[in-house]
Amino acid sequence: MKYIEKGKEPEIFTIWKAQKNDDWEPYWNTKYTNFQAPEKPVVHDALLKEQGYICCYCGIRIFKETSHIEHLQSRSKYPDLALEYTNFMASCQGEDEDEPTVPVHCGHQKKEWYDENLMVSPLEPNCADFFKYPASGEILPTDDLDKKDAAETTIKNLALDIDKLRNLRKAAIEAALFDLENLSEEEVQRLALGYELPDSTGKYTPFCSAIIYILKSYF
Repeated sequence: MKYIEKGKEPEIFTIWKAQKNDDWEPYWNTKYTNFQAPEKPVVHDALLKEQGYICCYCGIRIFKETSHIEHLQSRSKYPDLALEYTNFMASCQGEDEDEPTVPVHCGHQKKEWYDENLMVSPLEPNCADFFKYPASGEILPTDDLDKKDAAETTIKNLALDIDKLRNLRKAAIEAALFDLENLSEEEVQRLALGYELPDSTGKYTPFCSAIIYILKSYF
């Protein structure tokens, strides 16, 4: 999981919400929404850009067609946050909530679950500290007892350790480690730093948090 630094909400979204009056109000509940084009696609694009086109939870590569706008705190349980940009992220597996891509994980697996004490949020700067990643592609809770329960619960409720994600993480790690034995410790440090930054197109490497964790074990 990689920390998401939230930016300012798109102006078109702010203007749309500000049109609220006695006869009309913006809304987004569990079944119906008047939050559509042109505002929604702009918001979706903004989320993708601020996340570097990786899923807020698992870190897989996402684009608009393969992701959905995720509410950290669910619309049904926290209706006052349904249109709060600070509660929005982009999660993988597309927009279809009734028939999401199988196997289900991340936002569609999470559904309405949220626990202030037991959910590791990618909006928290230290979220990466809750997990460790062996070269096998697993995601495991940290050994830190103060963080372990939240990490275990988050992994379970978001299905972050299913075979599909394990295999994708493993492949990403193996690609990053290729020819690593020929690098000096300083070069490995620079390589790890590179994975912490987006490329020239604003994209992070998929599963960069797992790659960084592995690389740091070499120095």
